Amino acid sequence: MSKFTEVVKFFFDLGISEQMVTSQLFQFKSLSLKASEVLLAQGAEQEYGYFIVSGMLRACHYGESGLERCKEFYFEGELCFLYSSWLQGVAAQYQLEAICDAEVIKIPLSLLALPQFLPAKVALLQRQLIFKEQKEALLLLNTPEQRYRHLQKYWPHWLNKLNNIQIASYIGISPVSLSRLKARIKREN
Repeated sequence: MSKFTEVVKFFFDLGISEQMVTSQLFQFKSLSLKASEVLLAQGAEQEYGYFIVSGMLRACHYGESGLERCKEFYFEGELCFLYSSWLQGVAAQYQLEAICDAEVIKIPLSLLALPQFLPAKVALLQRQLIFKEQKEALLLLNTPEQRYRHLQKYWPHWLNKLNNIQIASYIGISPVSLSRLKARIKREN
C-alpha cells in the first residue's frame, strides 16, 4: 500500500473515498521507466492512465517526415492520459513517453466509468477544460515573450526541468529564438 499512498491521496482529493480507492489497488501497477520508454504508442488504443510518482512524461505526435510535435508535458503528482482518445474511444494521435527515468502507477481508465468514480471523472474533466482554455489563451493571445514570462511566473518548474528545445516547441518558437529571448530578458533584469 505504501507505494500507492500518493495515488490514493490524488483520488481522495478528487472526491473518492480512501476505502473505494484502496479496494481497487489490485488493478494498479507500479512501473519503473527509462528515458524515452513508450507507455502508449501513437495509433494504439488507450486503456490506462499513468500517475507520475517521479520523473516526467510527454505526449508527442511523430509525423511521417520525422517532425515531432509535443502536445503536453506531465509532472510528478499528475495523472497522464489523452482525454480525447479516452472520451471518444479512438486510437491515440499522440505517443505517451518518458522524458527521463520515471516511476509511475498504471491505472485502468475503466475505473472512471464506475459510478463510484464519477466525482473523479467530473473533476478531471473540469481541470482539463480549464487547463486547455488557459493554454489556448496563452498561445493565441500572447507574444512569444509573454508566453515565456507566463512559464516563468506560473510554471517555473517547467523551466527547471525541461530543456530549451522542449520549452521552445511548447511556446511555438525555435530554440534559437528562445535563446535570444532569454538573453534579452536577462539583460533587461
